[in-house]
Amino acid sequence: METAGYTALARQSGLLREMQVIANNIANANTTGFRQEGVIFSEYITSGDDVNSISMAQGRIHNTSFIQGELEPTGGMYDLAVEGDGFFLVGTPNGERLTRAGAFSPSAEGTLVNSDGYPVLDAGGAPIFVPPGGVQLAVSQDGTISSEGRPIGQVGVVQPIDSLSMVREGSQLFNAEAGFEPVENPRVMQGFTEASNVDPILQMARMVEVQRAYELGQSFSEREDQRIRDALKAFVK
Repeated sequence: METAGYTALARQSGLLREMQVIANNIANANTTGFRQEGVIFSEYITSGDDVNSISMAQGRIHNTSFIQGELEPTGGMYDLAVEGDGFFLVGTPNGERLTRAGAFSPSAEGTLVNSDGYPVLDAGGAPIFVPPGGVQLAVSQDGTISSEGRPIGQVGVVQPIDSLSMVREGSQLFNAEAGFEPVENPRVMQGFTEASNVDPILQMARMVEVQRAYELGQSFSEREDQRIRDALKAFVK
C-alpha cells in the first residue's frame, strides 16, 4: 500500500472512532451523571527525504468533559448531587470507583447503594447504613446524614489527584488510577440528581460533520484504488 493509502486509512480509522464516541454520547444524553467524551487526534511523523517522509493523524485518545450537568430536582430523600467539584465514592468488586450519579436507594441489608447495587462509601471507604422503615433523613451540605437530628454517617465526596488519569468504566463510573483525596468543602444537594452534560444538538451536528468527512475519505480511497488499478493495467500492457 502506498503512503496515500496508509494516510487515508489512518484518517478513516480515527473518524470511525469519533463516530462511535459521538453515538455513545447521544445514547447517554439522559443518563444520570454521564460525562461527555471526545476524541483527540495525535500526529505520527517519520522524517526522511521528500519522498519517504510520512505524516499521519491517529484518533486514539478519549477526552472526557467534566463540565457540570444540570442539577435536576427529584424530591427523593436518597437522591444526591454534588454541586461543583467532587465525586461520590462507591465500592465495586474491582475496587473503589468515583461517580457523579447520585440516584441512591437503601438495599435490603440497609446499606445505601447506587443504581448498580454498589454500596455508597464514606470518606474512609466504609459502607453507609441507613435506618429501615422509611425514617426521614436529612443530608447536609458536607454530606453528613442525620436521622431525627442525630448524625449517622457522612457520604464521601472525593476528587482525583490527577484528572487525566481517570479511566471510564461503563457509563457512570471512573477509576482514579492516580488516587483521590477528600474535597475540603463539598456541596451536596439532597433531593437532586445531576443530569448528563451531553448537548444532544451539538453532538448531532458533529455527527453529521464526521459522517461527511468519512464519506469524503471513502470516496478518495475508491478513486485512489481505481488509479492504481489503471496504472497496473497500463504497465501490464
